[in-house]
Amino acid sequence: MGPVLNGLVKLQSVENRLRAAKATLTRCRRSVIVQENQVRSLQSALEAKKEEAQLTKVQCDRLELELKSRDAEINKLRASLNNAKTNKEYAAVLTMLNTTKADNSKIETQILELMKALDADEEESAGIRQQIEEQKQVLEEIRKRADGSAAEYEAEITRIQAEWDAVAKAIPAAALTVFNRVADTYDGEAVVKIEEQEGRSGAYSCGGCFMGITAESVNLLMTRDELIRCPNCTRILVLSESAD
Repeated sequence: MGPVLNGLVKLQSVENRLRAAKATLTRCRRSVIVQENQVRSLQSALEAKKEEAQLTKVQCDRLELELKSRDAEINKLRASLNNAKTNKEYAAVLTMLNTTKADNSKIETQILELMKALDADEEESAGIRQQIEEQKQVLEEIRKRADGSAAEYEAEITRIQAEWDAVAKAIPAAALTVFNRVADTYDGEAVVKIEEQEGRSGAYSCGGCFMGITAESVNLLMTRDELIRCPNCTRILVLSESAD
């Protein structure tokens, strides 16, 4: 291979290391994001629990107000019972009194259940608050480690990028444009080797998409220092040792 294709092969090697370093940096930062999301999720759960408790408290207050009103009604019925002039009137008032007492008992039971629910909500909220504090501590530890590692990865990326730029200077602009476009399409894999198909002499395939490559393309690569691209995936083809 001539200087252009050799330069592209070398650039591909540097490109692979550059993208790997960038991916490592992304994973490093993602660990912080994941932990931040964990804290936000717990905070959202706490807010939801607070709203649930607030609704329960409103319902409890409403029932307590209703109970007070019914207690006043019971006092009136007791007074009416004492002032009843006939057995029929007495029986009617007594029925109303017993019914109101029974209703009040149901309301009291509801209030007790709501108060238990409020206690449970408060206990759950306390547990969530504790989890939030614990996860915030974990977040700070992860952030500190990530910041330290990120600085190292960024320095490595800077070094590799400088190497990439140096190699790219020796490659013609047109060839470099093709390389960058194909690399963006295939996550950095712009240059692939032609492989000779096992058990088939003179039969070749693209090392990227594994589709067949004509012997004419192989012959051109053996004699010319120019870009030959896979007709299927459009990657830049170079000769492997077995095809050379």
